[in-house]
Amino acid sequence: MCDDGIEQLLAQANEFIIEELNDDTFSQLLLMLAEKELRDEVERSSRLRIERGREDGHRRLVADYFCDEPVFPPCKFRRRFRMNKVLFMNTVDALSGHYDYFKQRHDAIGIKGLSPIQKCTAAIRQLAYGTPADCNDEYVRIGESTSIECLKKFCQGVIEIFGPVYLRRPNAKDVERILHLHSEHHGFPGMLGNINCMHWPWKNCPVSWQGQFTQGDHGEPTIMLEAVASQDLWIWHAFFGVAGLKMTSMY
Repeated sequence: MCDDGIEQLLAQANEFIIEELNDDTFSQLLLMLAEKELRDEVERSSRLRIERGREDGHRRLVADYFCDEPVFPPCKFRRRFRMNKVLFMNTVDALSGHYDYFKQRHDAIGIKGLSPIQKCTAAIRQLAYGTPADCNDEYVRIGESTSIECLKKFCQGVIEIFGPVYLRRPNAKDVERILHLHSEHHGFPGMLGNINCMHWPWKNCPVSWQGQFTQGDHGEPTIMLEAVASQDLWIWHAFFGVAGLKMTSMY
């Protein structure tokens, strides 16, 4: 059978189906088709490419914080990144040196992608401020899903690269060095470290627990964070204390 004959049969079948449908069924069919068309239109619009100006975002970051004469002084960098610039750049260099994800690449038409500084800044801003990933879009010029991916890759990379050095127990060599530092700087021979405590307000503390976590010098429930740091600011211990922990002590 030729193609014209097949098309004629299909047209007759469609006319027969439409004639057999009652008004209500036909209206429901039209409504379903309209809803499907609307969903397809929304899906197509959601996949529209947004030209964010990634290179402009990188240049703005460099001008604000990373050039020879940045707009913001080191104290502003320390407050907004929760670390100094040297530590941040060492982290960026380490991540970009170990993982291709943090290297700046070009897309299929030769346009530069996000720089290592942009990706690490997006991750640090989420960690430092607890802001939604979408907040990085306007300044860093990075989309929400990419910002979340940067955060995950950043945390994984820091653990894998720096974990064997910093996320471990002190060995015999470390203990000897720490003892020497405290003896030289503090005059306490045999002192390994001191426990420093800090109160964190607990806004949503259960009512039945508030008596255990409230002290006289604080008018609200708090959780005490205790930490042990050596003279060179290595944190060897961190722990959220149990109820009733009150004193700062040495050991």
